[in-house]
Amino acid sequence: MDIQNAQLAVDHWIKEHGVRYFNELTNMAQLTEEVGEVARIIARRYGEQSEKESDKNKDLGEELADVVFVVLCLANQTGVDLQAAFDKKLDLKTNRDHDRHHNNEKLK
Repeated sequence: MDIQNAQLAVDHWIKEHGVRYFNELTNMAQLTEEVGEVARIIARRYGEQSEKESDKNKDLGEELADVVFVVLCLANQTGVDLQAAFDKKLDLKTNRDHDRHHNNEKLK
């Protein structure tokens, strides 16, 4: 599914199951919470912190999907065409960073 269709799917879900979008500030707080859950898994599973028993069954993919869902909500409710924005950003990064990364001694 491309980003445009994901935005449509989220909008449909909100209208069918969610009653309405939370306001933008609530969704921003929710996004922060979801990113925190991703950070907790990464820090404990891949970083130096030990993983608590209660965290061992947490699904990183599910938590990342929560982040994507809220980002899509924010895009929908603020009128952002995230597919167009993503395509533009990828082009910009490709043109700006291609040689920079290939010439970065730290990445070799």
